[in-house]
Amino acid sequence: MVIHKKIYNKIKEYDKIIIARHIGPDPDALGSSNGLKEIIKETFPKKEVYTVGSMAAKFKFMGEIDKVDEDIFKDSLLIVCDTPNIKRIDGIEDLSVFKDIIKIDHHPEIDDFANIKWIDDSKSSVCQMIIELTYNTRLKMTKSAAEKLFRGLVSDTERFLYSYTSADTMRIVSRLIDDTKIDFTSLYEDLYRRPLSDIKLLGYMYQNITVTENGLGYLKLSDKVLKEFNADAGSGGNLVNNFNNIDEILVWVVFTEDIKQNLIRVNARSRGPIINKVLENHNGGGHIYSSGARITSEDEINEIIKELDEVAKEYKRK
Repeated sequence: MVIHKKIYNKIKEYDKIIIARHIGPDPDALGSSNGLKEIIKETFPKKEVYTVGSMAAKFKFMGEIDKVDEDIFKDSLLIVCDTPNIKRIDGIEDLSVFKDIIKIDHHPEIDDFANIKWIDDSKSSVCQMIIELTYNTRLKMTKSAAEKLFRGLVSDTERFLYSYTSADTMRIVSRLIDDTKIDFTSLYEDLYRRPLSDIKLLGYMYQNITVTENGLGYLKLSDKVLKEFNADAGSGGNLVNNFNNIDEILVWVVFTEDIKQNLIRVNARSRGPIINKVLENHNGGGHIYSSGARITSEDEINEIIKELDEVAKEYKRK
C-alpha cells in the first residue's frame, strides 16, 4: 500500500519521534505504541523514540512509558495510535509544536489532526495495522514488539471473537508467530488473569445489572461498592466484556465512579445496535459496537441510559 511507504519514509526522515495514544489506555493502545517504538529503534538505532501518556497499572506488562520534557516535542514527528479525536490524546497538550503528525487508527474518524493518516475501521486493532506496516516496509520486527502487538490484537478482538476479526487478521498473526516464535499461549495469562477482588466484583455486577424490555443492560458502580470489593475505578471497564453472551441483553453499559479524577467512566458494548454515536455526544466515542466516555454528572448517566435504550429499541423494531 502507498500509505505504508509514506509512513515509513516519514519515520526515516526524523531523528526525534514521539508516539502517543488515547487516555485510559487499553492493551491495543499500549501494544501498538510501545511495539512501534521498539520496531523503529530496532530499524534505526540512532533515532530518539519516546512514548508518552499515563501508564495503566493493570497493564504494566505492556511496557514502560517514557518521562520526557516537552521541549523535546519541538520540530519532532508525532505518531498518534488508536485515537480518533484530539481531546483523547494522552500526554500532548499542543499539537502545533510538532512538525509532522501521523495518525494510525481503526476507529471512525472524528477529528482531522494529522497530515499523514492511515484510518481503517475494518481492521481488528491498531496492533494489526502496526504488524502490517512492518511487514510491508523495511521496518524490523522484534520478538518483544511481537509479544506486545499480539497481546493488543488479542485483547481488542477478545481472542478473535469479534466481527472485526478477518481472514487477514488470522494470516498476519500466523505469520507473526512463525517469524518471531513467540510463545503465544503464555501471553494470554497476563491479559486474562484476574485478582480475586475483580471476580467477586463481577459476581456483584451479574447480580445487580438492570435490564430493560428493549435489551439494554446497565449498571452503576459507586466508589463505595468498589472499596467494598477492594477494586479500583478501572475494574468496571476491564470486566464489561463478560456480559457479551446474555440472551436478554443487546446493549450493555457500566458507569464507574472515579473519585481520584472526579468523573464517571462509561464503558458500553453492543451485540448489534450501533452505539458509538451516542457516546460521541457525551465526550467519548469508539467503535460501532464498543465505545466509552468520561462524564461528570448523574443527569448525563440518565441521558446515556435513555439514548442507548432507544438505540436498542429501534434495532429490535427493524
